[in-house]
Amino acid sequence: MTEGIIGHGTWYDKTARGIIERERKLGRGLDLIRTEMGLGASGLPHIGSFGDAARSFAVTLALKDQGFGSELVAFSDDKDGLRKVPAGFPETTREYLGYPVTNIPDPFKCHTSFGEHMSSLLLEALDKSNIQYNFISATRAYKDGLFNDEIKTILSNAKRVGEIVKEEVGQQRYIKTLPYFPICKSCGRIYTTTAHKYLADEEKILYTCKGMEIKGQWLEGCGYTGEADYRKGEGKLSWKSEFAVRWKALDIRFEAYGKDIEDSVRINDRICREILHYEPPQHARYEMFLDKSGKKISKSAGNVLTPQVWLQYGSSRSLILLMLKRFTGTRELSVVDIPQYMNELDELEDVYFGKKTVENKKELAKLTGLFEYCWWLKPPAEPSVHIPYNLLAYLVKVAPRGKETEFTVQKLRESTRKDVELNDNLRQRIDYAINWNNDFTEIKETPIKLSTEERDALRNLVENLQQEVDEEQIQSTIFNIAKKHNIPPRRFFQILYTVLLSSPEGPKMGPYIVAMGRQNVTKTLTRVLKLN
Repeated sequence: MTEGIIGHGTWYDKTARGIIERERKLGRGLDLIRTEMGLGASGLPHIGSFGDAARSFAVTLALKDQGFGSELVAFSDDKDGLRKVPAGFPETTREYLGYPVTNIPDPFKCHTSFGEHMSSLLLEALDKSNIQYNFISATRAYKDGLFNDEIKTILSNAKRVGEIVKEEVGQQRYIKTLPYFPICKSCGRIYTTTAHKYLADEEKILYTCKGMEIKGQWLEGCGYTGEADYRKGEGKLSWKSEFAVRWKALDIRFEAYGKDIEDSVRINDRICREILHYEPPQHARYEMFLDKSGKKISKSAGNVLTPQVWLQYGSSRSLILLMLKRFTGTRELSVVDIPQYMNELDELEDVYFGKKTVENKKELAKLTGLFEYCWWLKPPAEPSVHIPYNLLAYLVKVAPRGKETEFTVQKLRESTRKDVELNDNLRQRIDYAINWNNDFTEIKETPIKLSTEERDALRNLVENLQQEVDEEQIQSTIFNIAKKHNIPPRRFFQILYTVLLSSPEGPKMGPYIVAMGRQNVTKTLTRVLKLN
C-alpha cells in the first residue's frame, strides 16, 4: 500500500462525515445509523438497482470506518402491483396485471412468488459482491404492522398529504382520495382500487375497485366496494407517502436516489417533516445509466443490463468499480465496456501498491481510497498478476476447443510471463474471456494520444486492412507502414498492442488481426482515430 495517505479520501468518507455532523445537530442517537436502498420486485433488476446498494453500502462502511454502528437496509417493494410483463416472461403472466407481485405465482416455479423471484435476482448479485444488508420485505412489513403508527398518522392527515402533493407536482388525485391502495377482496388487484374514506375509530379504509391505467392501457376494475384493515396488511401506501413512512419507522439516516424519482423524494421529504415530524434522511442524487443509443437503462425501456449479465464477463470488483468511481453525471454503458473496467481495476491496484506513480497527492488518496472501497475496505495484502482482458480474449479464441485454459497458460508462459500461475484469479479471468468470445467479437479499444505521423500511419493501416490479405502480409504491411511514416517499427507495434490489447506487448500482430477479424480491428482503430 502507498504510504502517507491519511484516510480514504473518497466521496463516501466525506458523505459519512456529513451524516455524522448532521445527526449531531439534530440531536439524534448515533448508536446505529441506517442507510437504505430499494429493491424493485415488479421487473428485472437492472444495473442501476445494484448501484443503489453498492453506493449505500459504501456509505455504511465509511460510517463504520469512522467508529459508528451502521447497517444497510435492503427494502423490497414486493407489495407493488405488476404493471407490465417483463421481457422473457411467459405471456400468461399478463393475466396477473395489477396484482401485488407476491400474490403472483412464479412462472418459472423456482420461488414462492413472482416478487420473490425478482427480489432474489438482485440479492444474489449483492451476495456475490459481498454486500451485507438487512433484508426487509414490504409484504411482511405491512403484515407485521411495522408501519401501523405511521399509516394512521398519514390517513388522519390525508387532506394535508393531498395538498403537499398538489403543491409539489400539481397532481390533484390525493385531494379527493386517500394515499393508500387496498387489495381488492373480490378480484385480488391492488392499483385498481380507489380509497375514499378512512374510518378512524375502526382503523379501516373504504374503497371501490374502479380500474387503473397501466402503461397507457386501461385495466378495468371489478366494481367491488369493500373495506380494508391496514393493520393486517390489506393494502399499501402510495409512493407519494410510503418513503416517508419507511424513513421514520426504520429510522433511516441516508438514502441515495435516482433522478427519475426526484419528485417523489421531494414530496416525501415534506411529508416526513410536516406530518410525521421526523427529519428525512440525508440524500444524494445520482444520474441514470444510458445505453449506447442514449436511452435510460430500465426494465420499462426493455434494454435491461442486469448484474447477472455483467458477472458472466467480469468480476464483482469491476462492477463495484463501475458504481463507485463516479456518483454524478449520466454515463453510457453496455456489455462491451466490461473489459475496460477489468483493466481499470488492475491499474488501480498498481497505484495502490506503488507500481504506478501518481504525483498529485490528492489524486493518489482518491485512487487508493477507491481501490480500498472496491474491496470493501479489506484490500489484498499483495498485488496479483495482471493479464489484459483483450489478450486473454485473443488466446482463448485461438485455443483448441475445450483446452482454452491450458493453452492460455502455456502461451503466457512462453511469452514474457514465465512465472504465471494458474490460480483461482487467473482461472476465473480465463472463464470470463471464454464467455466473452462465445457471445461477442467487438474489441474495446484503449484510448491513446497520437502524433500526426502516428495518426497518418494508423489511417494507412486501416486502408490496407480493407483488402483480403493473410497474416504474414499484414505483419509485413505494419513494418512497411511504420518505415514509410518514419516511425520506429517497435513504437508502431507498441501503439497497436496498447490500443487493441491494453498492453505494450503481446502476440504476433498479423495472426492476432486475422483471428479477431480485420473488420473488427479496423472499426476499433477508426474509433481511436476519431478521438485524435
